[in-house]
Amino acid sequence: MLRRLALAAALAAAGPAAADLVDRTARVVWSEAWPGFGSFSGLHVSADGQRFVTVSDKGAFAAGRFLRDGGRLTGVTPLRHGPLRAPDGTPLSGRRIDAEGLTAGPDGRLYVSFEAVDRIAVYDDIALPPVHLPSPAVFATLQNNSALEALASDTVGRLYAIPERSGALDRPFPIYRFDGGGWDQPFAVPRRPPYLVTGAEIGPDGRLYVLERDYSFLGFRTRIRRFAIGAAGLSGEETVVETGFGRFDNLEGIALWQDAAGRIRILCISDDNARIFQRTEFVEFTLAAD
Repeated sequence: MLRRLALAAALAAAGPAAADLVDRTARVVWSEAWPGFGSFSGLHVSADGQRFVTVSDKGAFAAGRFLRDGGRLTGVTPLRHGPLRAPDGTPLSGRRIDAEGLTAGPDGRLYVSFEAVDRIAVYDDIALPPVHLPSPAVFATLQNNSALEALASDTVGRLYAIPERSGALDRPFPIYRFDGGGWDQPFAVPRRPPYLVTGAEIGPDGRLYVLERDYSFLGFRTRIRRFAIGAAGLSGEETVVETGFGRFDNLEGIALWQDAAGRIRILCISDDNARIFQRTEFVEFTLAAD
């Protein structure tokens, strides 16, 4: 144990120091009375930052509209919700409910990654039955309950899936890429313990943003790193957000949009784990201009 802690400290110290890149932060707690509300783990936000879709690891979805005052996030209005469905139209059940990542392709279709039974589903409408992408053999080798946690897409429709764990403290998180024809693993995210991956998205600036989580008896803490994507892999690592324990709840979903002033906004949603002492909240970070 002492060796593992020492290795974690050394690897964390090897990463770049956090920079003050956030201009302002807004947070709203969201609560609804419908059965099964909560446990949200994936998030997609419209390009204008007004509407959202989220999926839960209990096999459900919700869609809604944000309330804003002068552009600042102030509330949420739900529009619809329901179960995620299998290709045959039946609601998901058993181990197949564990939706984790959510992203939208340039054609507007939604992609959802599932963790317990590793697969990626494609939805023309999140309320309707999906089709499944082919799964590479490597998905079956990923750690149980720590697999396809994050899902992102780029402007040409390629998907990027990242597992929650890499298998070792000194091993980078692999990125699996789907180009429409097949899967490869072109690069990886450097691992900076003790954080684990919970979400990812490619921002309006073309950079990969990775949402990560750590946990202690004091609560959760959050880190967001971003990287430039090039032919040789990821570069230019920056820590955009790093909080103390208990500042926010268990932030798992991430989405980005650009406001009228050209500033990048990062929206996150928390997974309350269906526990009464946790909460579902949206947190929006406005980045300072580069």
